[in-house]
Amino acid sequence: MKKSIFVVIIVGMFAWAVYVFAVPADKNTKTSTDKTTTDYESETETASSNEQGESAGKVAETGVIGIDVGDTAPDFQLETLSGKKVKLSDYRGGPVMLNFWASWCPPCRAEMPDMEKLHQNKDVTILAVNLTESESGKGNVKEFVNKYNLTFPILLDEEVRVAAMYQIRPIPTTFFIDSEGVIQYTAFGAMNYELMVQELEKIN
Repeated sequence: MKKSIFVVIIVGMFAWAVYVFAVPADKNTKTSTDKTTTDYESETETASSNEQGESAGKVAETGVIGIDVGDTAPDFQLETLSGKKVKLSDYRGGPVMLNFWASWCPPCRAEMPDMEKLHQNKDVTILAVNLTESESGKGNVKEFVNKYNLTFPILLDEEVRVAAMYQIRPIPTTFFIDSEGVIQYTAFGAMNYELMVQELEKIN
């Protein structure tokens, strides 16, 4: 009998000990787990928020300035033959044909009549940048313009600064720029009227 009571007491004490030590441990474990989960969720939300912020920032960045198709054409200011200062950005809102040329260049001479025809027949601004440093003098440029009856703006790049900015190698080189100032097409060498119209229609 006494042995049975002793066993019951021992079992009871053991159960009590299990309850005292096991339950708080469970609570601590749960609290720790909850905290870890909460911290992870918070860190994840913060990381997600930062990533979204970075993505939003990248999306907001537009108009990369460069000379490749899809880039915003670098702005510049030059004087015309008549002495008027003009900037490329002055012509935003409409298509621009930006052409680099010299009077001594045979392919340039070949495409000039077609450029004048395009100027007369289509709604496009033609800016013909003359590499003036390569000319023997401004007189040659004026004679050339008069000979071909050119009526579009002739810009004088007297220090070939703009030509260097656009990394001009062969001439003529032509950039078709849309109304937002973005380069849509580049031609290395002379263009004929049909090709000019074709590329112009793509950006209108």
